[in-house]
Amino acid sequence: MFIKSKSLRNLSFLISIIFLINLFYMIYSSFFIVKNQFTDIGDSTYVNQVRVDEYTKKLADFLTKNCKQDSICEVQNMLDFVTQIPYKINESIAKSPKKVVEQNFGDCDDKSNLLISLLKVKDYEAYFVLVPNHIFVIINLEGINLNKKALYVNNKKYYILETTATNSKIAFPLKYKIEDIEAIINPFTNKKLVIDSLEYK
Repeated sequence: MFIKSKSLRNLSFLISIIFLINLFYMIYSSFFIVKNQFTDIGDSTYVNQVRVDEYTKKLADFLTKNCKQDSICEVQNMLDFVTQIPYKINESIAKSPKKVVEQNFGDCDDKSNLLISLLKVKDYEAYFVLVPNHIFVIINLEGINLNKKALYVNNKKYYILETTATNSKIAFPLKYKIEDIEAIINPFTNKKLVIDSLEYK
């Protein structure tokens, strides 16, 4: 009887340890999900769903396979793919890139998450720009001058990419006032850029 009891105690102890390890892992994971996906913007919180995974990489490679490393071709092909996905308001938090493609719809959050994830796996420098009730992507195309207006952040040129306008092109015109820009975010570090100067010219 004593041996049985001891075995049960050991089993119970082992189960408790496993439970506690799982509990601490969930708390730890939750902390990093909040840290890496949630950004406070004034009175509201923005949640990103960017991904740098095998699915996104394969999709980006497929979309740019005929571009021969031409940056304009690559970016425009990825933008075209995203803008062809029907716009539909998502009442929940932003969807992952894979979900947007599989469900074939998304709003500005969803489509921007998809586009910036595609750009990231192809090593482009891109950021989210948050304005009231909208989000869009900006990209730096080093050494490329499109002779179109761009957003200059701390004197560095970024072209606007608008995911909700079908067939939109690189350097989409800014439809907001500069003062409407609430934040510029790197969603992969989940940090807001420190903005010393901001111009659209």
